[in-house]
Amino acid sequence: MTKKRRTTRFLAVAVGLSLVAAACGDDDDDDATTDTEADADADADADADADADADEGDDMAEDEGDDMAEDEGDDMAEDEGDDMAEDEGLDTSAAAMIITVDLNPDAVWDDGTPITVTDLQCTLDANLNTPGSLSTTGFDQMIGIEAGESDKQAIMYFSTVYAPYKTLFNPILKADRHADCNDVSLDFEDAPPDSGRPFKFQDWTTGQSILVPNENYWGDAPAAPQIVMVPFADQDTEKAAIASGEVDYIYPQWDPGFREVGEDAAVDIDLQFGANYEGFYFQQSDDPQHIGPFSDPVYREAFWMSIDRASVFQQIYVPIGGETAELLNCGPITPGPYCEDNAAAPFADSYDPDGAAALLEEAGWSLNGDGFWQNPDGEVPEVRWIINTGNTRRESTQAFLIPLLAEQGFNVVPSNCDAACYFQQRLPALDYDMAMYISTAPPDPAYLTSSFTCDQIPVEANDYVGQNSGGWCNEAASDALLQADQTVDEAERADLIVGALEAMAADHHMLPLFQFPNSGLWRNDKVGPPEVMGANSNNYMAFARSLDAMEDLDGDGQIVIGAEQWPECLNPITECANSSWYVWTVSFAVMPGLWDTTNDQRFVPTDLLASEPVVEVL
Repeated sequence: MTKKRRTTRFLAVAVGLSLVAAACGDDDDDDATTDTEADADADADADADADADADEGDDMAEDEGDDMAEDEGDDMAEDEGDDMAEDEGLDTSAAAMIITVDLNPDAVWDDGTPITVTDLQCTLDANLNTPGSLSTTGFDQMIGIEAGESDKQAIMYFSTVYAPYKTLFNPILKADRHADCNDVSLDFEDAPPDSGRPFKFQDWTTGQSILVPNENYWGDAPAAPQIVMVPFADQDTEKAAIASGEVDYIYPQWDPGFREVGEDAAVDIDLQFGANYEGFYFQQSDDPQHIGPFSDPVYREAFWMSIDRASVFQQIYVPIGGETAELLNCGPITPGPYCEDNAAAPFADSYDPDGAAALLEEAGWSLNGDGFWQNPDGEVPEVRWIINTGNTRRESTQAFLIPLLAEQGFNVVPSNCDAACYFQQRLPALDYDMAMYISTAPPDPAYLTSSFTCDQIPVEANDYVGQNSGGWCNEAASDALLQADQTVDEAERADLIVGALEAMAADHHMLPLFQFPNSGLWRNDKVGPPEVMGANSNNYMAFARSLDAMEDLDGDGQIVIGAEQWPECLNPITECANSSWYVWTVSFAVMPGLWDTTNDQRFVPTDLLASEPVVEVL
């Protein structure tokens, strides 16, 4: 760049990776990510995922992203540095922020090849351009990357000040694995990802995975000789497996039945409340391919007002530990800096069945002979409520709430499928009307951008890219979230986030339910030590950040981990990454990244970094 730069050392707020649904997410669940778990839980998450608006972002992907991949690509390592900018046409004159990243000179992939700038460029291209990419958020604020003094130094140019930069480049792709980094959608169908962590995959099937030490890892070797992960179809089987010693460790979506398992002196339990939350979501896209009953704002508002969350809380959540908690009113976020008063939060006092009936009648709706609301044309909407089969808590919620909603005139039917179908197929495809899942949120609300802004709704017009699986589009809220990602002042940022959450409540997009506890159970006669086993129960990256330090205490040569959901695909860029159990068992376990998260919701540099990145705001 030729102009004189005014630079400052930029201390970014800690931000999340990407929202994953639990069970995704947790669970069960979107995880999100989302049952982030997201459950489809997520995240990262994501986290994270002004004024760089949707038009600027999309144009950047089209005008810069594709050209960058074509002009630079694998040649980046050869052309390097300032010459690359001149030779390849990377125009950095409009940069608002520059981040210089020095990679560990010893960092290599599991085949011994160096991790370099080329891999970062491939990751950028893949996230921006792969059809079905889960999220372009943050990457769409980048002008591009060039090598600095060597191929181990990456200079990243951003068109805006992007506060959640720590949410990017986790995971990182191995460039030479891909024929075209602009489309990696089919590149993980026959093998799991490459490793830049202490463990690597020896085997992965739909029945189990085996991790073994990565002999080319440049840091400390893992403590255990082998990690075996196996799936369980339901929690009853999971409880029996930990009780019998069939597995050494589980990370279940909490259920009171696990307390009975913990009565065995050989089983330890760690329970922590963190950033997981469960909620109801109402698919409200007005895109023709996704039109459903909640595309009608009057019907959606009336339905929203007819759900007795307090009764659901007493029936479903108090028995699993909610007696010391309270109904969550914050929205898709837990109490903290962005929801300081849960009792007065935007979603409080949502229940108003009389007001709901009056609203419908004023709009010309009436009750038919079966007691269901019909529109002025005499049509009764059918609400398809999706959960993942085998989740007893959600199945109990449907059994409890559907009859209550029928009494108030709403025709709700279960439309359930297994976790892979739910979080990897139907949720990303917006193929539902009402959903229930846990979201695993990263350490910062930047995940709201990738999960709830207008340009992240996956539709044909954007090649089905994005993590906004609820179809909510509020332009003012989207602008606020995008601006929040570019705001360093914490008070100003909080105002923007709260404003977006208030808009979500006003649009009746979701209803929060419960701040969900994270739980880990392990056989203290088989795996340890205890300080390692309980060190990451509240971590966004969960037990994946404990794998390297887990010790095999019984000498059988392995640690066996039971997984509540099992990913049926292995791509870290597309819908697979919407499952928290995918990221916990696959991408977080082996794929390198620039930042890790901690149990107390902070970001810390990984040993892929030689030093803290230098961030310049221009």
